[in-house]
Amino acid sequence: MATCYRHPSRETGVSCSSCGRPICPDCMTPTSVGMRCPECSKQSTRVMTMRNMATRPRVTFGLIALNVLAFLGEEGQLSLAGSNIHGPLIEHGILYRYAVGVEHEYWRLVTSGFLHENVLHIGFNMYLLYLLGMMLEPALGSVKFAAIYFTSLLAGSFGALFATGAPSLGASGAVFGLMGAAVIELRARRMSLMESGIGGLIVINLILSFTLANISVGAHVGGLIGGALAGLAIRTADDRHRSWLGLAACLALSAASVAGAIAVAGSTGAGIA
Repeated sequence: MATCYRHPSRETGVSCSSCGRPICPDCMTPTSVGMRCPECSKQSTRVMTMRNMATRPRVTFGLIALNVLAFLGEEGQLSLAGSNIHGPLIEHGILYRYAVGVEHEYWRLVTSGFLHENVLHIGFNMYLLYLLGMMLEPALGSVKFAAIYFTSLLAGSFGALFATGAPSLGASGAVFGLMGAAVIELRARRMSLMESGIGGLIVINLILSFTLANISVGAHVGGLIGGALAGLAIRTADDRHRSWLGLAACLALSAASVAGAIAVAGSTGAGIA
């Protein structure tokens, strides 16, 4: 069991909701977002919420820009909810088993996460990416946020190939991963999932995933699991003051997702034209 950072002889199972350091009963200061250590209790700006973070989410804005640029480079994409997209970006970037398993075009595991079917598709995904990025990136830092995003993206690609042979595209796998990471981070900070809106957001999106047609359930579930595992790894490593271990775990999860995707595509791709 961890010991209080101010009283090393006292074991405790409670951590500061702001900095994550273990604290004993004598060092606990009750707040609306959980127990805080003496230092953090004097610094109200240390508590992270969706609205009071000052750090600029540069990676979030960069990801949104890349998605929009890729979308504008597609052909026939400007319908509200149609699916007449085509052109070189779609042809060489969309994800499907035959391309990965037989033609060995592994870049599709990433590029498919930056392509979208129509205005509604990219609009919904970018709105969620903006909300989650504004919440997570300032709290975790840009490097860790990017690690979670791309781990989730690759896990979503693996899930999409595992679940179906149909072509898949969109950032929703990565976005679901950010939702999973947000759950881990909010729980670590003793913040309510439902009051933050994340709990309801996940429930609604999972319901839509299983009820609407032409939705890649595998990408959503795979991304959600990948993001939650990446977020848990980073949070656990940070609690032990070993941030590099969290990043290494994200790298391992990403490698496992790529290996799984190649294995699934290779075993079934030869039969799919």
